[in-house]
This record gives sequence, C-alpha cells and structure tokens, in this order.
Amino acid sequence: MRDWKDPLLRSRMGRLRICALLVLLFLVAALCMGGQEVCPAESDAAKAGALSGFVVALDPGHGGYDGGARAHDSGVWEKITTLEIALAVEKELTARGATVVLTRREDVCLAEGDTATKQRKRQDLQRRVDIALEAGADVFLSIHLNEYRSRSESGPQVFYQKGGEDGRLLAGVLQQALIDGLMPKKQRKAMPGDYYVLRSKLPSALVECGFISNAEEEKLLLSPDYHQKIAVSLADGLTAYRQLLVRLAEGEETNTQE
Repeated sequence: MRDWKDPLLRSRMGRLRICALLVLLFLVAALCMGGQEVCPAESDAAKAGALSGFVVALDPGHGGYDGGARAHDSGVWEKITTLEIALAVEKELTARGATVVLTRREDVCLAEGDTATKQRKRQDLQRRVDIALEAGADVFLSIHLNEYRSRSESGPQVFYQKGGEDGRLLAGVLQQALIDGLMPKKQRKAMPGDYYVLRSKLPSALVECGFISNAEEEKLLLSPDYHQKIAVSLADGLTAYRQLLVRLAEGEETNTQE
C-alpha cells in the first residue's frame, strides 16, 4: 500500500498533475489554432472590427507601360500579380473593418503621357504617395514581387525607408506576420532601403511578396489561394501593428503622468 503522506510520492503526483494539465492546455490550443470548426466564433470575433477606423493605402506596384519584373516560367508580368494580391488584401482588410484605398484598380500608369521616361516614372510614383496622403491613410503598403539572377533565392521580404523609425516598426511586424502565415523556406528580415514611395512621413513599407525568379515560388505567387494567405498575413500584421501602437501610446502616457 502506498503512503500518500510520503512527501516524495506527493511531489511526484503533483508533477504528474501539472504535466497532464499542460498536455490538456496544449491540445485545446492546437484544436483552436488548427481546426476552424472547433472555435470559429472566437476567432472571427477577434478579427472582426480589429482594424475599424484604420485607413490603409495599398499600392499595387507598377502598371501600364511599366510591367515590372517578369516571371521566368509563366511569363506573367509583376504588375498583373501585384494587383491581384492587392485586391485580395483589400478584401481581407475590409472584413476587419479597415478603410482601404488603392492607388490603382486597373493595369494603368498614374502619370500623364505614354512614353517611358525618368520624369514620367517619378510622376507615377509621386501620384501613388499623393493618393495615400489625400486619403489620410494611417499606413502605406506598396505591393511588389522580387526577382534575382539566382533562381534559388526565395521568401517574402519587407523594406522600410532608411532612417524612418515608423517604417522600421511597421516593416518588422509585417515581416514576422508573413513568416508566420506563409512559413517560407527562407526566412528573411525586414531591411532598410531607399525607395521613392517610402520617403513621405507616412508610416510606409514595401512588401516583396516573394521571388518570381524562383520556379517553386512563382507557382505559389500566381495562385489565388496563396494570394489569400498573403492577404491574411498582412492583415494579421497590420492588426498587430495597430495594437502595438496603442500599447506604446499608453506607455508614453503613463511615463508622462509619472
């Protein structure tokens, strides 16, 4: 017969109870995360309205005469896919309560004229920024696809304007959201850059959704299902970014009061 008053035995039983509880909690969490049929109401409720009052400017990169990069295998131009992705992102953000403005909804250039000049390219880029500013956007996201001479390069990457602290914070959160949502083989870091569309005072990020020069990733980037994954990832990232801003503001208010 076991002596239940034995300290050693009681200690072992206590550890067993804790382990059992941890296993139970893990299983519940796994069901909620992996099985939408288990707790969809809670998930939907958490997302619905999460971005209410938040204004997002989405810029599908390139357009019109400017096709951007071209997929190696399919021959699809970057400008086509960036618009498709942006429209998917718009739908997801709107579902969460955000107000979304797109710089373009068609295959067009935003500059006047029909010749490819440096001046016209600058006018096109400036118009994209102006649309975001005129809309009173809280953030500006420019959607692009990456390309490199080595076809082994892959993975999404987010850029921010060098020296821009607001952009750095936004890009970092979005980069992590893309890693969590897309689970790419190559996990990149948010990086500083010097892009015209990121130079305004508006918190901005240039999102390279992946490499169309990579055969495997090209197939993904042309898939509507993958567009939806990107949309959910960016929406999750913006939700986390907004929550982070609230916490930072509360912290600053507390420090001021002290």
